[in-house]
Amino acid sequence: MKKKTDSTISLPVWAQLLLPVLVTVLCAGIVLLCSIRPYEQAKTYLKVAFMAGSTSAAGESTNGLNIVQTDIDTDYTGKTDSEGTPAAVAYGSQCAVLEAKSIGLYVPVYYGGGSELLEQGACLTTASALLGASGNSVISGHVNTFFHDLSQLQVGDTVTAYTTYGKFTYEVTEQIQFESTSKSYLKQTDDDRLTLYTCEMQLLGSSSKRVGVICKLTDKAFYTDTEAGKGGTQ
Repeated sequence: MKKKTDSTISLPVWAQLLLPVLVTVLCAGIVLLCSIRPYEQAKTYLKVAFMAGSTSAAGESTNGLNIVQTDIDTDYTGKTDSEGTPAAVAYGSQCAVLEAKSIGLYVPVYYGGGSELLEQGACLTTASALLGASGNSVISGHVNTFFHDLSQLQVGDTVTAYTTYGKFTYEVTEQIQFESTSKSYLKQTDDDRLTLYTCEMQLLGSSSKRVGVICKLTDKAFYTDTEAGKGGTQ
């Protein structure tokens, strides 16, 4: 009769003591990495919610930039016209509210760019067309906050931009991807469109790729009673 042999590998005592510690550290590291972006997203949303509830000032000064939040009426029921003129907006001021119900997107849009404004919401590039004007309106936002689900927009989805002077409806016609150094999708165009983009989702560091959508303008509704389209600033 053959003698049975024990195939179990016996680890040294020091290895048996160290292994649970290493596993614990590894698991903790994975949990930490997975929680970084949700924390950043929640932190930004909480900050915006706090600021939206504050009525003590007309704006916030950040490093010399006066950030103005505008109370934009997204339930306007007054008269509208398909023709009109977009209202001028100051750099750092909120110029719109952007909504895409298919992905649960509802975000304030500021006129300008930079880290301070991107902490508050999305940004309408100053070199692009104002919402409702002829040409290409370009809006960007952080992927770890407001534009987290932007890549989930599908062709045919509806995107709506509310401003103090009108409501503009768009339809997604194309999903895009490009390098951060490329400006091909950010240039002015002969057609009236809305371009939305953000960084490609990446767990650590920043990506050199940008993802987004191109939307065609399907409806213009300029408010004939502009005072009804805004409720002042807060």
